[in-house]
Amino acid sequence: MSKTKKLPEGFQRALWSYNVDKIDIKKDKEVIITQVLNYATWEDVKRLFLIYPEEDIKEVLRHPRRGVWFEKVLNFWLKMFNMKLKKEIYEKAIFKLQPPCE
Repeated sequence: MSKTKKLPEGFQRALWSYNVDKIDIKKDKEVIITQVLNYATWEDVKRLFLIYPEEDIKEVLRHPRRGVWFEKVLNFWLKMFNMKLKKEIYEKAIFKLQPPCE
């Protein structure tokens, strides 16, 4: 973990519902990593890797938050780290605008 106590201002675009001056880098690590990988610029993603070790980022990918990942983004990061998820975990992680038809 970086010695940084504060997130870069640019992260605000990915964490729009949070105050980046008050967010806890340790406690809110999962939200920060997920949102930055999903919504931030490439420059912000590079900064993310300076704040968190690669293993922390992989851990967030291994246990993705339900319904918040864009499919193409999750696919990209899984390929970047040569990772695979169980089908049911992957499907639950993907953001869908329409509920599944039954």
